[in-house]
Amino acid sequence: MLPELVTAAVVAGSAGLVYLAAAAKVVKQYERGVIFRLGRVARAVREPGFTMIVPFVDRISKVNMQIVTMPVPAQEGITRDNVTVRVDAVVYFRVVDAANALIKVEDYKFAVSQMAQTSLRSIIGKSELDDLLSNREKLNEGLELMIDSPAVGWGVQVDRVEIKDVSLPEAMKRSMARQAEADRERRARIINADAELQASKKLAEAAKQMSEQPAALQLRLLQTVVAVAAEKNSTLVLPFPVELLRFLERAAQEHQPPPSPAPQQDHQIEP
Repeated sequence: MLPELVTAAVVAGSAGLVYLAAAAKVVKQYERGVIFRLGRVARAVREPGFTMIVPFVDRISKVNMQIVTMPVPAQEGITRDNVTVRVDAVVYFRVVDAANALIKVEDYKFAVSQMAQTSLRSIIGKSELDDLLSNREKLNEGLELMIDSPAVGWGVQVDRVEIKDVSLPEAMKRSMARQAEADRERRARIINADAELQASKKLAEAAKQMSEQPAALQLRLLQTVVAVAAEKNSTLVLPFPVELLRFLERAAQEHQPPPSPAPQQDHQIEP
């Protein structure tokens, strides 16, 4: 009798351990547990930590609540200004309703990926090339809205959408390079013309000032001589204006001493 009781206790204990192992579940911090009881979803979603289910009656499905980074394959399309481009992007999304993510759609990741690809092609057809190259923030917002609208019903929230790269044909790249070079040349010519205009105004003011003060012209000439002589040239040919020569003659005459009077001779008168 005693051996039978021991055997029954061992069997019962083993069955209890098996039941406990099947009933005990652990939900990680970044997960939520959705319980399907006889095919129906239980109202309460299990939070992170240790939880118990009814074996062979309940089935738990764990849903990752972390932000998912999903690259969108490059999509080829024609812009509104008839330019063929290839654009790729990246989508950041996360699950906000674990139950709807399992019930409303078969595979929410695949659904978000397909929606992102179709939305990206639609954005390409509605935009111009300049918008794709320089106005990406607005396009990112529009792309995010197009993906997020249907994803809300799947229990998914799109946090951010970024256009990564825009690939252009080689002919278009060369054309844009020529356009940029022509634009830079035009700006350089405008800057040079402005500089010449300002310089001519300053030279006109200087000429007017020198015409009022002739000595300033002579000083400027001497400065030019000094600057040219600093170059260590072997020969220096410098034309002198007539005014400078006259100025030097007048200066020499002013500093020349006056001539001394001639000595007088005594004349004797013969008787």
